[in-house]
Amino acid sequence: MGDVWKALADPTRRKILTLLKSGDMNAGDIAAKFNMTKPSISNHLNILKQADLVDAEKIGQNVIYSLNTSVLEDIMGLLSELTNRNE
Repeated sequence: MGDVWKALADPTRRKILTLLKSGDMNAGDIAAKFNMTKPSISNHLNILKQADLVDAEKIGQNVIYSLNTSVLEDIMGLLSELTNRNE
């Protein structure tokens, strides 16, 4: 789970996750929301993929990114356990 914490530590990657919460997006649409190069966004997306926080599916010329909600649910469960003082 170390990759997950590394991925979540960066504000740009957290913003990408927030964008994907609204729906699936391709890399170009994601990059348009940031003032940085497409290779930089690609690097952030690769880190999110390695951490299993996003899924990527190639459709034609585009790669469509979506949230991997099962990993996020696991993280929320862990955080809930860690902060529950009744146990």
